[in-house]
Amino acid sequence: MGEKGAKETQDAAEIAEVLVAEFGSLGPVEAKKMFGGFGIFSDAVMFALVDSQGTAYLRADPQATVAFTDEGSAKHGRMPYWQIPGRVLADPELLAGWGRTALLVAQAAKK
Repeated sequence: MGEKGAKETQDAAEIAEVLVAEFGSLGPVEAKKMFGGFGIFSDAVMFALVDSQGTAYLRADPQATVAFTDEGSAKHGRMPYWQIPGRVLADPELLAGWGRTALLVAQAAKK
């Protein structure tokens, strides 16, 4: 989720806590340490991640990718996750909506 061997930063832990709190309306949400960062899960489905440097990403399908691209977001390597735009992180209602979309995308991909 970050550079190989990278150590988790305090920013990563703090951002993971924020996402868990903000996505609480989606159901049971938890952060699990993974590869120097965190995976954000709801009912065993990972729909968001935080890399070791504290950058937050949401799962996207081709349709959702358009919104991320329009916001100037960057893709996380080869994984289907896109960086959460700053204006989305700053708006709890907008963030919840984007999180809901990411969760639906992740659930559909798991089927």
